[in-house]
Amino acid sequence: MKRSLIIPFTLIMMTSACSSLGLRNTPEAAKIPTEFEEFGNHRTDNYYWMNNRKDPNVMAYIKAENDYFETKFKKPNKKFIDKLYDELKSRVVDDENTVPYFENGYYYNLRYEKDKEYEIYCRRQHPDSAEQILLDVNEIAEKYSYVDVDNLIVSPDNEVMAYALDTISRRKYEIYVKSINGKQSLTDRIPDTDGQMVFSSDSKTLFYIAIDPVTLRSFKLFKHSVGQHTRNDTELFYEDDETFELMLEKSKSDKYIFLTHYNTLSTEVRYLATDNPDGEFKVFRKRRPDTEYYLDHGAGRFWMRTNEYGKNFCIMSSESADPESFTIFKQHDNNVYITDFEVFDNYLVLEERRNGLACFEIIDIKTRESHIVNFGEESYEVWLDDNPEPSTENLRYFYSSLTTPYSVIDYNMRTKEKEVKKEHEVPGYDKSKYELKRIMVKTRDNVEVPVTLLHQKSQDWQNSGNLLLYAYGSYGVTEEDSYYRSIFSLIDRGFTYAIAHIRGGGELGYNWYEQGKLLNKKNTFNDFIDVSQFLIDEHYTTPDNLYANGGSAGGLLMGVIANEAPQLYKAIIADVPFVDVINTMLDPSIPLTTGEYDEWGNPNEKEYYDYMLSYSPYDNVKEQDYPAMLVTTGLHDSQVQFWEPVKWTAKLREYKTDGNPLYLSTNMKAGHQGDSGRYGRLKETAVTFAFILTQAGIKESK
Repeated sequence: MKRSLIIPFTLIMMTSACSSLGLRNTPEAAKIPTEFEEFGNHRTDNYYWMNNRKDPNVMAYIKAENDYFETKFKKPNKKFIDKLYDELKSRVVDDENTVPYFENGYYYNLRYEKDKEYEIYCRRQHPDSAEQILLDVNEIAEKYSYVDVDNLIVSPDNEVMAYALDTISRRKYEIYVKSINGKQSLTDRIPDTDGQMVFSSDSKTLFYIAIDPVTLRSFKLFKHSVGQHTRNDTELFYEDDETFELMLEKSKSDKYIFLTHYNTLSTEVRYLATDNPDGEFKVFRKRRPDTEYYLDHGAGRFWMRTNEYGKNFCIMSSESADPESFTIFKQHDNNVYITDFEVFDNYLVLEERRNGLACFEIIDIKTRESHIVNFGEESYEVWLDDNPEPSTENLRYFYSSLTTPYSVIDYNMRTKEKEVKKEHEVPGYDKSKYELKRIMVKTRDNVEVPVTLLHQKSQDWQNSGNLLLYAYGSYGVTEEDSYYRSIFSLIDRGFTYAIAHIRGGGELGYNWYEQGKLLNKKNTFNDFIDVSQFLIDEHYTTPDNLYANGGSAGGLLMGVIANEAPQLYKAIIADVPFVDVINTMLDPSIPLTTGEYDEWGNPNEKEYYDYMLSYSPYDNVKEQDYPAMLVTTGLHDSQVQFWEPVKWTAKLREYKTDGNPLYLSTNMKAGHQGDSGRYGRLKETAVTFAFILTQAGIKESK
């Protein structure tokens, strides 16, 4: 395999190449061929030169695209965008508060203040005692254009806190260690971490994970003494397999620290007692191909979730850490996918998927009696959170559906009684105006794909109107039917919103994921196209009214459907899209590449190379009409490098034969997640919605 740059760099051109289509001053990038040869296949990449963020000509092209988007779309529609932003913001409660949870003697919560972008971390010793502010992120944000605080933790003695801060949106976190009550003068700052950290029980030792500065792989475990300089930190472990990363967490009992080495298909866990910070992390069981296991400790036992006895996982337990002593507590079930678990002193809670929906199974550890928590709707999202105290009988979970705002619920595992602690307030929202339904769509290979739809009750389902279809379909990630308050700015203007639960996700179990990965990846794309065709055939919408949206790996999906079925869509919105599949997966220096061979395949092997090349959106752009398109990226994106959407846009401009708008919007101060802050992201959403609505011929009125 080889590649070569065959002509020197020339300047970017701003031309009128598309003037015949009515789009004057359209950005056009210089074509500088770079030649590749793999397995006897010759590729020419005219835009490979854009992979260099330090090249001023690359930045000039990005600026030209941003200026074009500003001139052609944002300025002419400024009033509409501002109106949408005000509308989106009006659904946000200015002084939001989370429900406090109790941990180690304190009640913790987050809150927001009016017109402030960022959260404030707080605690109280009693529900009615004075608030103690641990961290006001708004104060940090005064110095930076982007701020993300992750994983704030408090030491067991309640005197020290540590938090992880990213100020460039590239998942490179600095850990700061601070005294809470001023009893110590601490200025600890630990650079180049992934934000994961835990305290030992003596509150003097902090374990953390360092990242590779180039690939951003979480690959080293360090031990830090609170109050000491990082030059004195001890490296405890180095993960030398480039396909593996590290995960660090404390057990539910607080008695053990677990270091999990993981890739897509395999894990290995090391453990250390929290009261022995100078001890050695011991291997629980060595990694095995295609075998995953995850540990916790609680109720005086070790617990393990593993797929050793079936793809949908089972639960095993033991009083000791000897792997040979573990016995099965919950059998594998072909119809029940165990996705996670939480252990309490008297109960084991399994997070499961049954018939495509998430559920909780509550098991009494002593009697083995179990029951399923009933949620009362046909589609929803539910997850466990804020359950740090193992002695409680109350299980706290978050619940929402497409029509139900997020609720925090305490469920008594003994009495089966529910208490809604808080329903997220959405000013002006009236649930009774909307309805949802779930349908099953048969695909070309006779597989039924679930699709959830939401619209106003006043509309007929099959009215051939405007419809926005969203999907992801990768990594086994489940696209839940969760509340999305912003989407009502489209629904209130007559849109139907639909989520396609396509293969490659985890909605229908582990097998559903396997059917949409590696050499089955095209099922993901075919499912989305087949769902789109069904919605048209059954008069839910028409090609002139159908809009498609996906981001990241879902942006790959958008790239494929744009190439293979452009006639089905009025417009496509591809957010931070993974579209340059071959070049990215052949470059091990790019973050996420080597660790994802089990997801996409290794293109250094011909079978996978040929398959990936056959669908890679960038490599399959062709001379044809494309729908209107909005492509977004972030300059500091570490998950999908900015040059992928930029190169793809340049190539689309070269090949497209239509007069439909094509816009590239690059956020110059953010990465994969877009702007930080609760209002900053709404501004980006307002622009996206304005693009969709103007394409639908809707400008100002609801």
